[in-house]
Amino acid sequence: MKTVKEQIDHSLKGIFSPSELEYVRRALCIELLGIKEISYYTEEVVRLSTGMKRRLDDALFKLSSGEPLQYVLGKTPMCGLTFQVDRRVLIPRPETSELVERIASDLKRKKTGRLLDIGTGSGCIAIVLSHLLPDWIIEGWDVSQDALELAESNNRLNGTGVTFRMVDILGDMAEKDIEGYDVIVSNPPYIAESESTEMERTVLDYEPHAALFVPDDDPLLFYRVIAGFGLEHLRPDGALYFEINPLYADEMVPMLKFKGYRKVELCNDISGKHRFIKCLL
Repeated sequence: MKTVKEQIDHSLKGIFSPSELEYVRRALCIELLGIKEISYYTEEVVRLSTGMKRRLDDALFKLSSGEPLQYVLGKTPMCGLTFQVDRRVLIPRPETSELVERIASDLKRKKTGRLLDIGTGSGCIAIVLSHLLPDWIIEGWDVSQDALELAESNNRLNGTGVTFRMVDILGDMAEKDIEGYDVIVSNPPYIAESESTEMERTVLDYEPHAALFVPDDDPLLFYRVIAGFGLEHLRPDGALYFEINPLYADEMVPMLKFKGYRKVELCNDISGKHRFIKCLL
């Protein structure tokens, strides 16, 4: 076990901070190689098979090249569930877990209803909510067929019953067969293209840009369109939830009020940044 840890530390030295390296080392040993947790901590002798050595070498090469650990492992946890992830979808962030927990808390007294997740990606928001609210009818939409294939796989993996559809929210919705919804939630692309210069290379080089960026001259593009969609398809007293870019929080609130939404509530994430908005029709 000591030799395996030393190989990992030597390969990744200078790439991760000491605390990050400990997390990566543990993930590679336990999740990638399948080494028992007790063996990892007691440092008993562990012999790697040829296949295990190959997997470790491949993972170390990818991590050294900047690929995110979640893509290397092919999975990531969120709200107690496991999600398969690869370069077709964004890696779920802690802030999105916060959003899901807020929604579930708000809806726990309502036995059933219809909920739509727009821009579902890996399906993480819709699937966690389906797990927490099993009597709700939940849909997830995305424009990417690749993302939807992975979302369906995560749906099966977690034993949930989300219905996924390929829908372009920026396209012509007139001919779509659309239900009424009690809740619409979205974590859409919200990073202005000019902000890319300040982002980590691991994000820029590996995560899908279509799920990250919006034009500099229209940073509220998706929010404006989804809010308009909600006016037509949310039921009376229906709720709209967004994860937002803190840089545009002051523009989001008046935009939603102008469209006719009420009780527009701007909420902070755990780090104190304006990250979520909830409003009612």
